[in-house]
Amino acid sequence: MSEPNVSGPEPRRHGLSVRTLRELERASGRLAAASVAAMEERLPWFGRMPAEQRASVLLITQAGAAGFVSWLRDSKEALQLSTEAFRGAPEELSRSISLRQTVGLVRLAIEVFEDELPGLAADERERSELIEGILRYGREIAFAAANSYAAAAEARGAWDARLEALVVDGIVRGDAEESVLSRASALGWDPAASATVLVGNPPSDDPPTVVFEVRSRAARIGRAVLLSVQGARLVVVLSGPDGDGEALGKMTVAFGEGPVVAGPTVATLAEAHRSAGDAMSGLRAVVGWPGAPRPARSGDLLPERVLTGDAEAERLLVEQIARPLEDAGPALLRTVEAYLESGGVLEVCARALFVHPNTVRYRLRRAAELTGRHAADPRDAHVLRTGLTVGRLARARGLW
Repeated sequence: MSEPNVSGPEPRRHGLSVRTLRELERASGRLAAASVAAMEERLPWFGRMPAEQRASVLLITQAGAAGFVSWLRDSKEALQLSTEAFRGAPEELSRSISLRQTVGLVRLAIEVFEDELPGLAADERERSELIEGILRYGREIAFAAANSYAAAAEARGAWDARLEALVVDGIVRGDAEESVLSRASALGWDPAASATVLVGNPPSDDPPTVVFEVRSRAARIGRAVLLSVQGARLVVVLSGPDGDGEALGKMTVAFGEGPVVAGPTVATLAEAHRSAGDAMSGLRAVVGWPGAPRPARSGDLLPERVLTGDAEAERLLVEQIARPLEDAGPALLRTVEAYLESGGVLEVCARALFVHPNTVRYRLRRAAELTGRHAADPRDAHVLRTGLTVGRLARARGLW
């Protein structure tokens, strides 16, 4: 039986001889070092990076060079080594280097590879094979880097979403101010900005759609927002002053069908739990006012909130309606009560009080200045009547 011929041509993979592949493998460390040296020379910002981060880049580059040889040996294992290197890079590195800068590093490393590797080829055919392989591999490495950054961004987005939900939940539950403020600051919220809480139905059952809709509306009016979908309820914390309510009206479009209630605008996020509490109470009570605007202010729903047992609404009615009218004197209080009892007929009220109708008009204007409610308006008349009733009940119970 004849001996096998061991002096024949070496086997090839991807058109390269085994000897050339070994040379490439031995040169991987030198290529990585040359690539990092070129980065330090041609990229000023790279030289300013801390030493440990430059060392991390060197390790990734070495993994990329070794991955190139593995890719040449077996295309099925294409970029596993290099992809793992990107995935395992220190978190500080991805924060320090942008995707644009990373692509620049990859491009520079590929240029070094193009200069150095063809010289290791055994012949011109292998040289062409290497050049083509470097170009293809460089493209795949760039895609691997982009995928790595995209995965990191997705993870950060998921973490930010969870943190945002914790902030909004803390505001709704009235958690300690310090924890809410620190988490909100991590999300970029200005601690000095005023805040208004809006609650209503989400526009979709798909959370990403809800987030996109709310953030798009907020961006159009130049406001920062925090939001959370809590079951069938959407809670939005809107930054900035309320003004004439125009911003609130534009944000209402981001909610689904049904009522939307806005709490009072508070000076800082530390007080947002008050706005949230009033908004939640208003949302429970708004069904009692069929003609409520959208959004309805929680302060305009005080009569309905009192009927649901809201102690804060009762206190506000006493402070805003009953106490100012009583402190203004018996004549003003009797005029408002008589006007309400007369069904809003000015002449009937004037006869009951034995005064001129102009006197009634003057007193009603004075009452409107004190309470912000004019008895001639049907809705304001309902608030005034409820406020006076609540005031009498509170006094009878010794609460006032």
